[in-house]
Amino acid sequence: MTYVGIQTQIRRNNFNSVLLILAFPLVLLGMVYAFLYFTSKRPDPQMINDTFVNIVPFVLIGTAVWFIIAWFFHNSMIHIATGSKPLSRMENKRVYNLIENLCISKGMKVPQIYIIEDDSLNAFASGINQSTFSVSLSRGIIDKLNDDELEGVMAHELSHILNRDVRLMIVSIIFVGIFAFIAQMALRSLQFGAFSRSRDENKNGGVVILIALAISAVCYLIAILLRFGISRSREYMADAGAAEMTRKPYALASALRKISQDPLIEAVERRDIAQLFIENPQPEEKKFSLSNLFSTHPPIQKRIALLDQFA
Repeated sequence: MTYVGIQTQIRRNNFNSVLLILAFPLVLLGMVYAFLYFTSKRPDPQMINDTFVNIVPFVLIGTAVWFIIAWFFHNSMIHIATGSKPLSRMENKRVYNLIENLCISKGMKVPQIYIIEDDSLNAFASGINQSTFSVSLSRGIIDKLNDDELEGVMAHELSHILNRDVRLMIVSIIFVGIFAFIAQMALRSLQFGAFSRSRDENKNGGVVILIALAISAVCYLIAILLRFGISRSREYMADAGAAEMTRKPYALASALRKISQDPLIEAVERRDIAQLFIENPQPEEKKFSLSNLFSTHPPIQKRIALLDQFA
């Protein structure tokens, strides 16, 4: 993998963040237009365009409200979803000593530290600015890694913060969540509507809901592909950043080997949140599902092999 400097990576991530902010609303508006077109009994371009123009402000306002709420409360939502709690310095001085030394070496503010009470091994960074940046560690990763390995993991998460990866992923999670919500609402309308209408109403309403479901599913897939296109390389970059920060690529490689044995945090059911982790495993029953083709992380063995080259 070709080396890319941190400033180049930051510029890339900032550009991708802007691209996502522009791309997702465009896909959403395309979804609205497609819905109007395919649900019209006699598609009249002028009538569809007029209706679309009248609806657009409400769609954009609704999207903006969703985005603003998620933007300002994302940290609370993520920590609730992962069950992470603040970890004080008095509870674990070892963790604070390791991360403070790393932050001093990079001239950055120490992020908030959280702990997930789970024996599995995983960690993630989140936040959009200095006041919200945080690193969350599972109980298992703290207890089962030695100092060098744990330092490598924390350096990996700090690299995500330095590279602005966390901000980029928060933006993608917010927008993908919009399409997931719309698709889910269409599916529930189809399920419950089947029992609440007469046969004729059921037929007409069912067709409309099926069209809405199909369009929202396609747009959700597009949103996933947009996220997929910018997510996988960030893990390689964070691994490289950690190796550079600690000068111990072998330590992170060793940590990843241990993590690969038991990375699944059972309390985290939301796959959009799970993509923030240093390793995003698939539950056993989903190992061979379609979602595995769109994994947000490169294979952990490839990451280990790349780090071993510099050990």
